[in-house]
Amino acid sequence: MIYQKDSFICLETKELSYIFEILPSGHLEHVYFGTKTKSKLTDLKVKITAGAGSQVLYSDDHPIPLDLLPLEYSFIGKGDYRLMPFEAKMPNGSFVCDFKYKSHTIIDDSYDYNLPHALNADKTIIVTLYDEVNNVEVDLIYSTFFETNTITRKLIIRNMNENTLVIRKVMSMMIDVPEMDYDLITFDGGWIKETHKHIRPLSYGTYSIESTTGASSNRHNPGFILAKKDTNEDYGIAIGINLVYSGNHYSAVHVSNHGMMRVMTGINPHCFEWPLEKNAFFETPEAVLTYSAQGLNKLSHNMHDFINGHIVPKNNQKELRPIVLNNWEAFMFDFNQRKIINLARKAKKLGIEMFVLDDGWFSNRNDDTKGLGDYDVNRKKLPSGLDKLAKKINRMKMGFGLWFEPEMVNQDSKLFTMHPEFAIKVPYLEPSKGRNQLVLDLCNDKVVRYIKENLFNTIDCANISYIKWDMNRHISDMYSNKLSNQGMFFHKYILGLYDILKDLKTRYPHILLETCSSGGNRFDLGMLTFGPQVWASDNTDPMTRLKIQEGLSYLYPLSTISCHVSEAPHAQTLRKTPLETRFNVASFGVLGYELDVRVLKPYERKAVKEQIAFYKKYRDIFQYGKFYRFNRKGNDFQFQVSKDDTHIIGRYQTIVDASPNFEKLYLKNVNEANTYSVYSKPNVLNIDRFGHLIKHAVKVPFKHDGLVMRIIGKYKTLDNAQIKLLVDGAALKNGVPLKQQFMGTYYNTETRLLGDYGSELYVAEKIEVS
Repeated sequence: MIYQKDSFICLETKELSYIFEILPSGHLEHVYFGTKTKSKLTDLKVKITAGAGSQVLYSDDHPIPLDLLPLEYSFIGKGDYRLMPFEAKMPNGSFVCDFKYKSHTIIDDSYDYNLPHALNADKTIIVTLYDEVNNVEVDLIYSTFFETNTITRKLIIRNMNENTLVIRKVMSMMIDVPEMDYDLITFDGGWIKETHKHIRPLSYGTYSIESTTGASSNRHNPGFILAKKDTNEDYGIAIGINLVYSGNHYSAVHVSNHGMMRVMTGINPHCFEWPLEKNAFFETPEAVLTYSAQGLNKLSHNMHDFINGHIVPKNNQKELRPIVLNNWEAFMFDFNQRKIINLARKAKKLGIEMFVLDDGWFSNRNDDTKGLGDYDVNRKKLPSGLDKLAKKINRMKMGFGLWFEPEMVNQDSKLFTMHPEFAIKVPYLEPSKGRNQLVLDLCNDKVVRYIKENLFNTIDCANISYIKWDMNRHISDMYSNKLSNQGMFFHKYILGLYDILKDLKTRYPHILLETCSSGGNRFDLGMLTFGPQVWASDNTDPMTRLKIQEGLSYLYPLSTISCHVSEAPHAQTLRKTPLETRFNVASFGVLGYELDVRVLKPYERKAVKEQIAFYKKYRDIFQYGKFYRFNRKGNDFQFQVSKDDTHIIGRYQTIVDASPNFEKLYLKNVNEANTYSVYSKPNVLNIDRFGHLIKHAVKVPFKHDGLVMRIIGKYKTLDNAQIKLLVDGAALKNGVPLKQQFMGTYYNTETRLLGDYGSELYVAEKIEVS
């Protein structure tokens, strides 16, 4: 709901109010953002009764100190000296702007514009500001999403002056919060260590996160949280902000000399310059805001519901995602049709639903030095082509998926030989390479057409139902001979990418698109408007994945997080983890496998088959249930996902303590009056994990590393303690004692054996009792 009450504009969702006032001066004063209020609106305003020294007052008619006011948006040169969201060389040659309120319009639904954005808003308000001296307009656009307690903001600027306006910085949103007792929570890292949560206390000055790589990047996710001191998963106040954009982003929190927070997010001004001729306009990406007074889990629920209901493509909303097998870690480039078919047959027997052929299927692509940019099938590897390969896999009752990296080119390729000008390169300067490849110039319409034609031709030649879209390097040497101003490059590149993805999704709405960029280098809301899931990281070690998936979960739902079970020791960490733990982590997301199932031991095949059956049984809950984090204790993690009063709990022990403490199983979101059947997913232990200690457990006089024990170890496993309980919700909230962990002596089947990297899944289901 959006309505005007006197000079105030009120935006409301199911639980939130967002209020600003149109001042007599024409400025927009931010008044309130928080739990829904019916207070007298004038009582919510900041009370400036005497001003402060050294203030510059706006005008004689309106002697207000803009530097002290909480504003909705601010401009340079009229007395506000805090961090600015906007910088432009105006048509009159000055950097001074004087935008004031002109009008506003309230409409139903979302405001349709050219960039990816959230759909099906309840209401939208367009507030037009006008700079009379320069004849330039700015639209501040707000949309409300009632059920998900989210608000989006974006900005459009129009130049109606005969002279050119040059934008150097333009944020999608800005908000002033008249307090500073907050922590900044960001999600940062790099390749194979994406989205680790970091908490920084705020004080005077400016704190920023940004990407300069040409993508939203694995260094700093665009999303972040401002949390009141002492806020935890279930208690306290938090503001969540994200950006529907896949390119260079910039977000900042500035704490003024009077303790007021100014928060902004948008396109990174790094190397950005955008000229606007007469009657031209510029649209910013859409920013997303939400608020919670019930801790971080509640904030996450708002964001998750918003993304599942308004960001991902409509035909993918609530769609159950298939369990895939990707061949990359099994073969890398070394495969042929016989190997692929054999792997697919083995995968089908385990319950896999989608077979994905990764890199190496085209041109002379036998390593990462050649072939990118070409789309002709490698007939030495696949003599029957993609069509017949897809049909063979379809006959096994599996879908067929294919890997592409359309934005890249190798110098050793047919495309580069014919069109070297398609690659990004500064004239007379040798281009820098990443992974032996160059980046194609998506600012060039001919390049965009080339990608579309070859991509669509490939899709049309085979029954492809899944695409993995990859991008394996950052952008350097940013230059396009199609641009008169190179400050437009980074944003124009993203516009070219969005053009391709939009046509892809329009032409093939049935294809499930999973985006990827060396793992989580482009995990953002912009990409999710085209494909509903993103490959979270090239790191499939479950112990490090816990931090990656935990970080993502603050802002993104489990249905968007692609997670695979891989072989161990893991290529990224050399750590050897139990097969059960690899599944127990990967199940909290969109499950897949990335290993050579042909060489699994018999007990591993049995375990994987049971894992897949378990995931299928509870797939709707894992992908679309309400997700909860527990306040972390040390290095251990606990996750919970719930739907329709069925709850799945994942407990993860990263390092075992000697003679550990007794433990309880706690649940959230259960009805205290209901009765629940609680059981642990069976969790077997492979014999070779115990080394020489196995002789104490099985009482067999063989060498633990001898031939006999190695053969037995392929088939025989040790049982772990199973737990079955019948308890009410009150007990589960209070905590139900678990069977003890191994405390250094005496193995039996009633003792929980976790050790390092151990984990457990529990299911609690409501039952009717007479």
